Order: sequence, then C-alpha cells, then structure tokens
Amino acid sequence: MQNLFKEVNKKVNGLIWSLLSTGIILMLLAILVVWTDFILRLVIGMFILVVAYAFIYGAYKVWAIKREVDKHFKF
Repeated sequence: MQNLFKEVNKKVNGLIWSLLSTGIILMLLAILVVWTDFILRLVIGMFILVVAYAFIYGAYKVWAIKREVDKHFKF
C-alpha cells in the first residue's frame, strides 16, 4: 500500500509541475501579446498548442495513475 501512495504522489507531483510550467509559459505569452499583430497571432497559435498539450499530458497522467492503482489492486 505504501508503494501505491508513493507512485500516485510522484504522478501527481509531475502533473503539478506540468501545469505550473504551462502557466508560466502562458503568462510570458500574455506579456508578448501587447506588442504587435504578428506576435498576437503567434501567441494565439501557441496558446492553442499549449492547451492541447496540457489536456493530452493530463490525460496521460490520469491514465498512469489508473494503471498503478489497477496494478496494485489487480482489478
């Protein structure tokens, strides 16, 4: 049981770091928005890519946690 909690804790920490880094990137892109129209288009494109990445990475982390729980409890 202790091993399961360590694995889940590790996966959740990875998700937290991913969301934090995504938030920092979005804040930097938000600062760049105020300069030119080209940068605005670039930022909007990057924002869409970052949101897509966040969803895919979040789904992967949830799947990895589910896999660890299934492996531990042998569902």
